Amino acid sequence: MNRSVYIISPSAQSGKLLISLGLMQMLHRTTTKIAYFKPLIETKEVKDNHIDTILTHFKINMAYEDAYVFTRAELSELENQGKINEVYEQIINRYKDLESRFDFVLVEGSDFNEEGSIFEIDFNASLAQTLGIPVLLVTKDGFDTTAELVSNAIAEVHSFIAKDINIISLFVSRCTKDIKEVKQKLQRYLSDKIEVSVIPNNYELTKPSMQEIAEHLKAHILFGGDKLETIAKTSIIGGMQLGNYLPRMQEDCVCVIPGDRGDLIVGTMLANMSPQYPNVAGIVLSGGFLPERSIVNLMDGTQKPLPVLAVPIGTFETASKVANIKSRISPRSQYKIKLSIDLFEAAVDAASLNEKINSVKTESITPRMFQYNMLVNAKKLQRHIVLPEGGDDRILTAASHLAKDKIVYLTILGNNEAIKAKVAQLGLYWDDSRIKIVDPEASEKYEDYYRTLYDLRKSKGLELTTAADLMLDVSYYGTMMVYKGEADGMVSGAVNTTAHTIKPALQFVKTKPGFNTVSSIFFMLLHDRVLVYGDCAIVPNPTAEQLAEIAISSADSAKAFGIEVPKVAMLSYSSGSSGSGEEVEKVRTATLIVKEKRPDLLVEGPIQYDAAVDPVVGKSKLPNSPVAGQANVLIFPDLNTGNNTYKAVQRETGALAVGPMLQGLNKPINDLSRGATIDDIYNTVVITAIQSANN
Repeated sequence: MNRSVYIISPSAQSGKLLISLGLMQMLHRTTTKIAYFKPLIETKEVKDNHIDTILTHFKINMAYEDAYVFTRAELSELENQGKINEVYEQIINRYKDLESRFDFVLVEGSDFNEEGSIFEIDFNASLAQTLGIPVLLVTKDGFDTTAELVSNAIAEVHSFIAKDINIISLFVSRCTKDIKEVKQKLQRYLSDKIEVSVIPNNYELTKPSMQEIAEHLKAHILFGGDKLETIAKTSIIGGMQLGNYLPRMQEDCVCVIPGDRGDLIVGTMLANMSPQYPNVAGIVLSGGFLPERSIVNLMDGTQKPLPVLAVPIGTFETASKVANIKSRISPRSQYKIKLSIDLFEAAVDAASLNEKINSVKTESITPRMFQYNMLVNAKKLQRHIVLPEGGDDRILTAASHLAKDKIVYLTILGNNEAIKAKVAQLGLYWDDSRIKIVDPEASEKYEDYYRTLYDLRKSKGLELTTAADLMLDVSYYGTMMVYKGEADGMVSGAVNTTAHTIKPALQFVKTKPGFNTVSSIFFMLLHDRVLVYGDCAIVPNPTAEQLAEIAISSADSAKAFGIEVPKVAMLSYSSGSSGSGEEVEKVRTATLIVKEKRPDLLVEGPIQYDAAVDPVVGKSKLPNSPVAGQANVLIFPDLNTGNNTYKAVQRETGALAVGPMLQGLNKPINDLSRGATIDDIYNTVVITAIQSANN
């Protein structure tokens, strides 16, 4: 089974890094441990940008020095000395070392200082052949016509095939032609064994960010250091009167202005704030001058300061240097990295390419695949989720991200004007077609909702006036939306307590038929696998019957989220029949109840944590168990144990804990921790959307 691919390009500035980023993202969804190997680099004086970017962004557990073998100068010297075999030997040894430590090795060929270095093309092809690695060929569009582009790409493919290189994929990058036409013509002339992908040219990837400008100019950053990822699409020199200068401003331009031209500086800031003028990427103050203190104070006092850089050199020299920057993707270019991966995923048939690469797959679902599947499933479902806590910045920010990614539709509860003002203050992306703001008191459905609540609870002594008061509570209003089917689920708890969040649900959404217990699970995304922990948030000291319900609910939830064969471990301080005591007996009884109610489930208990997850310990303590050492659903005997364990694992291993997800209710209502991060809220909304499809 193939365990590696080699990315080769016969031309400079081909976009190989974009391909490497996209491939890494794709491969991580099916393969746990991936190494990145670039045998030949330019110099040791500074880190190779491709290696540094890949290792940093994907947090690959390997040393930078293990990712390469030779510099270009070292290779030339060894070749001149007739020691080329030594070159191959050292590269092969390094590759084999990586192959032994990782499930997959992504190899990238060398860059070129000039177009088409024949030696390096042949060297990379020879390396791929020597290592027995299939090749992904990258060519770029730089031609006047589609016919020339297609002809050149086919010629390059055939030149490598003539060298007995196994090309399994061709990438045409930076394409400015009709994508569909280029792909169809290439597929017509190439073997169907070669996957063809055409990636369109993206203007932003060719332009420098303010961070790159700052580094290139060795500039001093005065303001806006947190906005340096902004792309500067063009530049303008401020060397004229303000009235002549302002009309020349363009969208996302960097303004090069003498540091003593306070009028132009203030004018630029005002123009950036005005809807009548385009946005400004940043300002570069030239000539070694700084503005007067009053202007500096003005810049410092703005709500969202622009990136402002200062350089000692003259205005026209500064502008010339900015114009000549060759943009690149670097470890700090998170925007460009995401843009590159998005371009790759939009252009590439991942399933077909994966099949051709035939990468090593693990039996358990990987964390990246789990997260990817969640997003894909939620996006496919397009559910409607209500977020009651509209006054919280984290909720609004997460909602902005969810809308931008087109994951769900949202209703946010709160005062419309206050929320919109906060959104503007935070500078958030906002899509009114995906996010609706509802004030319960002003809602046309308010009366219908409180009368419905009264009808549902009047037998419990609820009065109509009390129902009307309760429906002003966002938790009650949001839960009623879910009850009536006007929202598919609710996520709350960033501000409100767990009791406040789930009390309305217990009162009228109620539990599923056959269930009496509302419980929770966390999806624990470890380095190499996904585990389900339950219950870590809701039931303090469950009875045996409740524990059995938690186990059954957790197994079903695990299966619904892609763990095809749940293996349930009922945890205790004793394994098998080795111990006794009230708590052990509770777990033993719960296990018997699960087996009786759900004979289709693989369940073991009582069992200790190490015997549940460690194959060696599991085999030693329970040698005939189909669960011991392989458990992926772990049920804790009480809330104290579960909550402390999930937090300890999260903090000590760096695992991502996704949840909690409540289970057992008729419709999905999920509770956040009051310390929830924006990512926590985002993930919980995604989970709720998927959960709604299984209710």
